[in-house]
Amino acid sequence: MVWRLYRLCVTNANPGYALVLNERELVFIYLNMPTGETNLNTLLKNITPALNEDDYVYCTTSSLPNINADDIIAFFKEQEAITLILKKETADKLNLEYSYVAAWITLTIHSSLEATGLTAAFATSLAKENISCNVVAAYYHDHIFVAKKDAERAMATLKKLSE
Repeated sequence: MVWRLYRLCVTNANPGYALVLNERELVFIYLNMPTGETNLNTLLKNITPALNEDDYVYCTTSSLPNINADDIIAFFKEQEAITLILKKETADKLNLEYSYVAAWITLTIHSSLEATGLTAAFATSLAKENISCNVVAAYYHDHIFVAKKDAERAMATLKKLSE
């Protein structure tokens, strides 16, 4: 039998377990998922920012019918609309409006979702350089979107945090 992952839901009720939904079956499996670093000093020492290629934009839409899920970097359902983060070229192809062109920086250390102080530390450092940042915390890494024109200064500022 060949399994195709249809949807994965990590459950808080049973840490270390997940529900895998196949088109026909529901399976409860054990996951040995690392939880990430929580020590702020370790996080800062090993912050290692990586600048992703391309330009990224924030767009809004009321639905997703013509958007390929593989083209979505991130989305968030808000009361007013769905906010999308897309490559600029994808937004242009879909004729989606945007007003902010960003660079995407990934902090490559695996930070825990329960870690405290990391966002405050890098946001404060960037603010001191007058660099606005928009943060997306994912399971493994924190992702920072800064104005494209500020990308190199942001990288230099973030690298200084590990010194």
